[in-house]
Amino acid sequence: MVRCADDTLYTGITTDLNRRLAEHNAGPAGARYTRARRPVELVYQQPCDDRSSASKHEYQIKKLTLSGKTKLIGEGNCN
Repeated sequence: MVRCADDTLYTGITTDLNRRLAEHNAGPAGARYTRARRPVELVYQQPCDDRSSASKHEYQIKKLTLSGKTKLIGEGNCN
C-alpha cells in the first residue's frame, strides 16, 4: 500500500516491489490513479506465497475503511 501526495492510499500487488514503486513515481507504467498523485511512499507491505493469496489479501485490504487501513499501517509490515 502506498500513500499518495494527496494523502490517499493505493493498494496493489507486484512481484518486484522496488520496480513497481519506481513505476508509480516516474514514467507512464504507474497506475493511472498514482500518476496524478505523485510522489507515492510505501506505507505497508505483506509478502505472500503466491499471486492467488496476494490477490485475496489485496481484496480484503480494499474492503477496509480508511480507519481500518490506517490501523493496518500502524501494525504494519513495512520496510
